Amino acid sequence: MTQLPTDIIPNRTDPQNTATNGPAVLNEQNLEVFHGEENLTRVRSEAPRDYDLVILSSFGGPEGQEDVIPFLRNVTAGRGIPDERLEEVATHYRANGGVSPINEQNRALLAALQTALVEKGPDVPITWANRNWEPYVKDVVQEAYDKGARKILVLATSAYPGYSSCRQYREDYGIALEELGLEGKLQIDKVRQYFDAPGFIAPFEDGLIEGLQDVRARLEQAERKAAGNGKIRIMFCTHSIPTSAANEAGPRGVDYEGGSAYVEKHLQAARAVLAGVEKKHPELLKDVEWELVYQSRSGPPSMPWLEPDVNDALEALEGTVDGVVLVPLGFVSDHMEVKWDLDTEALDTCEKLGFVATRTPTPGTHPEYVEMLRQLIGQRVASSAPSQNPAELDELRTSACGTPGWFDACNPDCCVSARAKAQKPTIATYTGADKAEGARS
Repeated sequence: MTQLPTDIIPNRTDPQNTATNGPAVLNEQNLEVFHGEENLTRVRSEAPRDYDLVILSSFGGPEGQEDVIPFLRNVTAGRGIPDERLEEVATHYRANGGVSPINEQNRALLAALQTALVEKGPDVPITWANRNWEPYVKDVVQEAYDKGARKILVLATSAYPGYSSCRQYREDYGIALEELGLEGKLQIDKVRQYFDAPGFIAPFEDGLIEGLQDVRARLEQAERKAAGNGKIRIMFCTHSIPTSAANEAGPRGVDYEGGSAYVEKHLQAARAVLAGVEKKHPELLKDVEWELVYQSRSGPPSMPWLEPDVNDALEALEGTVDGVVLVPLGFVSDHMEVKWDLDTEALDTCEKLGFVATRTPTPGTHPEYVEMLRQLIGQRVASSAPSQNPAELDELRTSACGTPGWFDACNPDCCVSARAKAQKPTIATYTGADKAEGARS
């Protein structure tokens, strides 16, 4: 596993440690306190299987103006939110013709993966399913079973641990199996979260290098500068979630930096991106600081969500920097929350404050990202896996973050909400004995 340089830590690049709920200043000594789930000593890889089908599984989005409200009803099902309030969010989609870009992004990724699997293997078909819009998970699972599939591998378009980004996908398929009466008849597993995979980090490295070069070039030509000091702030942006949900991310009994697997893994990914940039173009990080910021919060104002909000963080920089680079680290494609919350709202805030700013790309169909996903599939398929032994597969993993990586099958308590009245059925749940060394609750 790659070991990160010791100087790529927040006490240099994020002096106020704004990205976590941890100590006011982080240094190498108290960083060691946060051991993440690395203290869980069980094998993380599952034995490969002969899968009949891979399903690229995503969030879904409307395909036209008439789809917007029905789609938002699906997203908020069970919360009792009236259509009038949904219409407030619908304006983001209506401004773009009622079409979410996530669907076209997923079609492009599906096509790229189909080509990669044909050219390099493994020889397994791949299709597409959504949580909140057509093609729905339940329908795709039923069709696959009717066509003879008995072992399915799910690849979610989400890189980080957390309820919405991992466990809910596991519930989507667990519920589908239960409702279709296919429990015990159809095996469904899931590809692990891949926040640390080199092929996920590489597109952000490339984008940040180009973004910093662009901002520096434009600053050289600018007649007026916001602060006149040449400083640039990198903002790694991800979706905000309720702090209660953040604190529940990951398995229990683990001390995470920022109090959450969701926060910690974003910080680790950000440092990996910075390490890559520093290795290739160290001059670009001169007079540069960074922070992890959040976007797209919803829900009542009384409910605490992860902060700082990207626009609040930008406002706090007024008069202190000349340039800003927004890196959508929490997103794998340019869906609506990237196009609206960053490309529209955040860049408008930058313009108002006089910052020279740019937003870097998401992985999309970046060749290294597609190849990484192909390899993750290949590691789970018996005919192409580099080993049939889970312990050996653990040793063969590569990580840009210097970590063992996430679990092929998650602990039963992983990302469980304390507010849930009852646990929903899930796939990819670990059923063996678990051992934690030095864990604290």
